[in-house]
Amino acid sequence: MTPPLPASLAGLRVLDFSRLLPGPYCTWLLADQGAEVIRVENPRELAKQAKVFGWDKMDAEGQARQRGRDMLARGKKSLRLDIGDGDAQAVLRRLVAQVDVLVEDYRPGVLAGLGLGYEALQALNPALVYVSLTLCGQTGPLRDKPGHDPVALALSGVMSRTGEDPKAPGLPGTPAADVLTGSHAAFATLAAVMSARATGQGRHVDVSMTECAMTLTANILSRYADPSEAPPRGTRRADLGLWRCADGLWLCTTDMEPRYWATFCEVMGRPDFIPLQLEATRRAEIRDALQALFAQHPRAHWLALFEAAGTQFAPVNEVADALAEPHFRARGAVIDVTLPGGATQTQLGPPVRLGGEPAPGPAALPGAHTAEFLARLGDEQEETPAPAGQ
Repeated sequence: MTPPLPASLAGLRVLDFSRLLPGPYCTWLLADQGAEVIRVENPRELAKQAKVFGWDKMDAEGQARQRGRDMLARGKKSLRLDIGDGDAQAVLRRLVAQVDVLVEDYRPGVLAGLGLGYEALQALNPALVYVSLTLCGQTGPLRDKPGHDPVALALSGVMSRTGEDPKAPGLPGTPAADVLTGSHAAFATLAAVMSARATGQGRHVDVSMTECAMTLTANILSRYADPSEAPPRGTRRADLGLWRCADGLWLCTTDMEPRYWATFCEVMGRPDFIPLQLEATRRAEIRDALQALFAQHPRAHWLALFEAAGTQFAPVNEVADALAEPHFRARGAVIDVTLPGGATQTQLGPPVRLGGEPAPGPAALPGAHTAEFLARLGDEQEETPAPAGQ
């Protein structure tokens, strides 16, 4: 019998100062693969977050349930420390000497001003990988610019391509820049860790949300020498569509390869459209005709036809529908986590599975591990012989 695989990142220790979505998403990816992630949670930041989302109006039990639902805090340990306090900083410096990675998402220079910047901490741990996630990076004219996901999408050019309305861009409705930045940061972290383990030298990893978001324009830049020559927003191909059915439900098709397009047209009863696949001047006509056909039957009718024909299609699921999709359940992409009190919460499993991932549990309450780490550090200090002459 093949022995079970160990967690892929077992033994990797991460000190996590991050607060906003990109940083916690990065460390969530690491924690779900077995890294020990130690969150540093500042009481002032916790209070600010509670006010933003209205959690300060909840009682202690409600706040505990809310924290348990926080998927991005899952599998992480929590220290509740005021990073502006001298005693807390002393604890953090001792922890820095013991970890492989530090992740932070403060504005450039904020942690340096507290004595917790890369240069100061690298002196304590030369192999430290110090990962900074900011809107526009650590250098350049916009380094100090504040902003969240939509600002990154706007600056990067991505928002100019978002939405179907040719007259106005639209917000995507999902935090694309945040999640993409967290994913890139996790990749950069592991690349830097590999280098540090080979050389003994860590580095400051500079992750910019705007630059990570710019990768969403890769298809345009790889196809057009002049990006302004790309088809404007809302002028998509006829062989890629969103269709409203008779019952008001939507489905999506992506029959771009010629053989799929031919099959799709046959299913729709319009084989005359097959040779017109790339006729840009006929796109509006073809889409209008297809939409009229889709409006004649409910979505289930079309899903059954496309399934039988083997074309490229999917229902446009609501979030709850996607969570209930048996395929995702079967693969562990959707899981149930038991919360404090015994209730269960549906969450996302690890987005990639390498084997050996620890079983996910609910997020720990802020500060749940503070006493444990303070005791551990205190024991280590007592066991360390005092330098000569002291």
